[in-house]
Amino acid sequence: MKIIVTGGAGFIGSALIRYILSNTNDEILNVDKLTYAGNLNSIAEAEKSGRYTFSQTDICDSQKVKNIIQDFQPDAIIHLAAESHVDRSIDGSRVFIETNVIGTYVILEAARQYWRGLASYKKDLFRFHHVSTDEVYGDLENDGSLFREDTSYNPSSPYSASKASSDHLVRAWQRTYGLPTLITNCSNNYGPFQFPEKLIPITILNALAGKPLPIYGSGKQIRDWLYVDDHVEALLTVLKEGKLGETYNIGGHNEKQNIEVVRIICDILEELAPNKSFGMVKYEDLITYVADRPGHDQRYAIDASKIETSLGWTPRETFERGIRKTVQWYLANEGWCQRVLDGSYRNINSSEGK
Repeated sequence: MKIIVTGGAGFIGSALIRYILSNTNDEILNVDKLTYAGNLNSIAEAEKSGRYTFSQTDICDSQKVKNIIQDFQPDAIIHLAAESHVDRSIDGSRVFIETNVIGTYVILEAARQYWRGLASYKKDLFRFHHVSTDEVYGDLENDGSLFREDTSYNPSSPYSASKASSDHLVRAWQRTYGLPTLITNCSNNYGPFQFPEKLIPITILNALAGKPLPIYGSGKQIRDWLYVDDHVEALLTVLKEGKLGETYNIGGHNEKQNIEVVRIICDILEELAPNKSFGMVKYEDLITYVADRPGHDQRYAIDASKIETSLGWTPRETFERGIRKTVQWYLANEGWCQRVLDGSYRNINSSEGK
């Protein structure tokens, strides 16, 4: 199978590419603009594979996107390219609309025109898989309720609103034009190679540097945590076995309060990195409560029974194992972390992205 992955230099996209190259014989074209969160260092091993190629391309560039698709002749497109940080969307929403809404439109139109021109047998095999988030559903009361595939959309932030918009576009292209699409909505991902602006990596790296561990509000916001390798296995399962036109929720069955997650990380660091500087006694001493984020969703929780029942996928990692593996990875990969923190990874992107 020949697969285009958009956003393949990002956290989830790079994990997907590593997984595909290690577990299948599929051929990959990685299409990524290489914004601040795109890091080719995360897929350095892919460069050694004869089944991997890279194109530094803005998905809003319609002519270039059309040319790439026509030249590569994919059997599938997995669309991950997106701006995804809620705080950044609050501070500046325009780029989220451009990338997540306009970019998705451009990819859909290019895919539709390509698919329409395929021979009938290839037409039947083609798939467009759009990767979205549980944040499009809004939030839940702390009453045991879960997000289902038919839960009404109620996005709270510019980020989640832009992702909800892109989901609606994909469904419209499927219904109006017959484009063979699949949508997945996932819960919060964590694991190796995550850009240190999200809760788990920033907690690990700030703690090691003796910096404050900022917690929004009371820290009692609840998230369902999904280990990234579980997620990408689910994505490939949906791509190859999912029913066209369907949506599948992907969750980790790991609901945790944000403050609980931070304290778990601190406890693991006490064990794995007990030698501290900066005059602190315990890593938890760095926890600092800050003003809550505007419109902050209080609880996310995924009902993943559909993908489990119909496709046989279930997450392999418990949170306890996954978070320990994640902390161990950051401790063992100081070079990657330092290049991200000081911005030198951008030089690698610049030289390898030409």
